[in-house]
Order: sequence, then C-alpha cells, then structure tokens
Amino acid sequence: MANFKSSVFVVSERTVARYLRRVRRRGDPGKRWLAFLQNHREVIVAFDFFAVPTVTFQLLSCFFVIAHGRRKILHFNVTRHPTADWVVQQLREAFPEASPYRYVILDRDSKFDADVIAFLQATGLEPKRTSVQAPWQNGIAERWVGSVRREILDHVIAFNEQHLRRLIRDYVNYHHEDRIHDALEKDTPNRRPVEQKPNANSIVISMPRLGGLHHRYSWQQAA
Repeated sequence: MANFKSSVFVVSERTVARYLRRVRRRGDPGKRWLAFLQNHREVIVAFDFFAVPTVTFQLLSCFFVIAHGRRKILHFNVTRHPTADWVVQQLREAFPEASPYRYVILDRDSKFDADVIAFLQATGLEPKRTSVQAPWQNGIAERWVGSVRREILDHVIAFNEQHLRRLIRDYVNYHHEDRIHDALEKDTPNRRPVEQKPNANSIVISMPRLGGLHHRYSWQQAA
C-alpha cells in the first residue's frame, strides 16, 4: 500500500499578487458613487466646515448644511471653537423635525464623531462618509465653499464672528434669490421666474447685490 505524505507549499507574495491582478473588480466605486448621487439627488443633504481668517488673524469655522436637490442652504453658523457637541446643536437647528431627506454626506473630520452619527440616525438620516482625501465625493458642498470664497470672502475681510455671520447670511440670501445655477437650468434655488420684456420701450436696470460685488438685472419700463 502506497504511503502518501502531505506536502506544504509556500507561495510567495509576488505570486499571489500576480493572480489577484487578474481578478476583475465588481464595478468602479467612483461610478457607483456618482450613480448614488444622481439617483437620490432630491433626498440628499451634505454638511461641512470651512475656515475663514479674520482681520486680526483669528481663525473662524463656518459650518453649513446644503440640500443637493435645489442647492439650498438649510443652515449655517460660525464659531471659534468647533466641537462635536456644537455640531450636534447645529444639526438640531437644521433638522428640528422629520425631514424629506434620507441621506447625509459628510467627511471623516474628527468632529463628526459617534454622537453626530447617532443624532443623524435618530433623525432618520443615513450617514454616508466620503473616502479619505476624496473631496469630489462631496462636490456640491465643495463647490458652494468655492463660490462663497470667490464671490465675497476673497473681497471682504471679516472682523469677527458677528461680521462673518452677517456676510454669510447676505451671501446665502443672494445665493437663494439671485444667483442662477447651470445645474438648475439657469434658475435660482428659490426659483426666479424668467422676466419677459414688457414692451419695446423697456430698458434693463441693474440692482446691486452684496454691496455692489454682484448685480441682478431686470426690465423697467422707460419713462
């Protein structure tokens, strides 16, 4: 009767890696994320912080919550000392009752801790964290920060918390009422009806916004 002995094969890491490369990934994670954003656009919100220096070189943190569907700012506030408890309080103000939203996008900031996640889940929101160093996954929020900086904060230096809060409030009003968006088919978040020229004698008038940094244009009947 033959005597069989068990054998042990040692496989190198290089060999394993060569075969793993042949295994196809089940779909592109980036495409899956983009599909998620597109399919659930109307029920997604996102939040984030951005830092703003004052005239005395203090660093202030601005927190905001934005809805993907109409690009509306649901809530914002400014603080010198951002903490997880402060974030939870802001979320209470942003979502005081049941909301139509289902998902919330946030990054891996340490301030968005277990207490923040627990509050979101208790509110009926499903947290969706972005990947590490992947700001494109929270693109709606990132683009809004860029717009705020380019369109007001790059032109006006904040004196303190109160001043920055007023600047952001003025910009949010402009963003909602006057600023058109390509993604909204040249409409504003609060919907701005297209003005037809009343008659042949009407002229275009300019109405300053944000202290004259921007303008809104309308028709006026000539005298």
